[in-house]
Amino acid sequence: MTSSPLSRRSLLRGGAAGGLGIVVAGSLDAIAGPAAARPACRPAAGYGELVPDPAGLLALPPGFSYTVLAQAGVTLLESGQPTPSDADGTGCFRSPRGSVLVNNHEIGGDEPYPVPALAGLVYDPGARGGTTTIEVDRHGRRLREYVSVAGTHNNCAGGITPWGTWLTCEETEQRAGGRYLKDHGYVFEVDPHDRAANLDPVPLTFLGRYSHEAVAVDPYTHSIYLTEDAGGPNGLFFRWTPPSGFRAGKGALRALAQRPDGGTAGSLAAMRCVRDDGHVADLSEAATPGTRYRVEWVEVPDRDARTVSVRKQFTDAEVTRSRKLEGAWWGDGGAYFVASFARHDDGSAHEHDGQVWCYDPRRQTVTLKTIFGVNTDPEADHGNYDGPDNITVSPYGGVILAEDGAGVSHLVGVTEQGRAYPLARNELNDSEFTGPTFSADGRTLFANIQSPGYVFAITGPWGRPGNGHR
Repeated sequence: MTSSPLSRRSLLRGGAAGGLGIVVAGSLDAIAGPAAARPACRPAAGYGELVPDPAGLLALPPGFSYTVLAQAGVTLLESGQPTPSDADGTGCFRSPRGSVLVNNHEIGGDEPYPVPALAGLVYDPGARGGTTTIEVDRHGRRLREYVSVAGTHNNCAGGITPWGTWLTCEETEQRAGGRYLKDHGYVFEVDPHDRAANLDPVPLTFLGRYSHEAVAVDPYTHSIYLTEDAGGPNGLFFRWTPPSGFRAGKGALRALAQRPDGGTAGSLAAMRCVRDDGHVADLSEAATPGTRYRVEWVEVPDRDARTVSVRKQFTDAEVTRSRKLEGAWWGDGGAYFVASFARHDDGSAHEHDGQVWCYDPRRQTVTLKTIFGVNTDPEADHGNYDGPDNITVSPYGGVILAEDGAGVSHLVGVTEQGRAYPLARNELNDSEFTGPTFSADGRTLFANIQSPGYVFAITGPWGRPGNGHR
């Protein structure tokens, strides 16, 4: 999700020397201790070598294929306007006919195709982002595509809820003024099945106003974990705890936000990591998979950031920061989240090209599951990956990451044993992948190329991915 004046790709190209190697190491299961880094090798793990695409869009493993569900500026919404630009985070929901996708559109400036400002669905007429909904049958064919929320700004990632809705996140701290009539930097709830429930969009102000990236929702406690993609200082990992008596379900978050005390409902706190010898100032301090920290939570003083950005309300000694906190997903009893990269010149302790963490709410710990060493040759396609962004947990084991680094762009799988493998390669350009998410039956992986804007349905001989040669 690239929204800053310096894109993630340009930052990574500027980048670094040395590191832990090209590929990941560690395990996505619970790790009792550090694992040794393993060097890159041929992409034997996963589903096999990628096969070049004659159409020049997606290279996939043998036996896999794709369908284009939507294309920005080409396919049409049911209201007659073109599909909006910059598809990003995506949620998938079961429907009687197949699947329903809710697509974010990370539109913040002069992208060619805005989310149409349809009456009743607009939060701020001055903003051009939002979400569209695509209904797909069991064979991966598009049935409908329509606007579900409009007038939001820089809709980046988000997350699904246990009650079957999508939380779309604004990656911005834009205040009202100029073309913008309202403040931005909020989370909004989108109902994938009931368009009427999305009328008059309501910001969930109790989740804070900052550069939101993604969320993961605990299905048992209904706590919400949130990532912040920001720098100067680096961003934070948050937890929102519902107020006493809160009953989760469709419309419950919206109703909570509309209460007189809605902006301060529940508790919003930032993560502070502690190790045996004291405070962990930044997640980049962890350089070995299996590193585990104890977690404490520090209450946010002013979650709406009326005068000071939320992350600037804390000293470095009070919280644990991270450069480029990105995707989040609930799975395996915890909240997975991604740090896309770290460099010394952004305040990071160690340099890397991606970390995957998992917060365990029962143990109150966070564990480094996977780390990517600095990719010194991003233009080559030799099993070297960088800049993981969106994440989803695979029903076949491990996780799928959307690469938003420099050079060649992939969907990257990581097995439960910590082996990285290419699942797809962008054959069109070097634009980032976004929004990987599986259908409820596990037969289809939906994903996007952000620019010029494609939404794909990927099918094939799914199964537990191979772990490659040892």
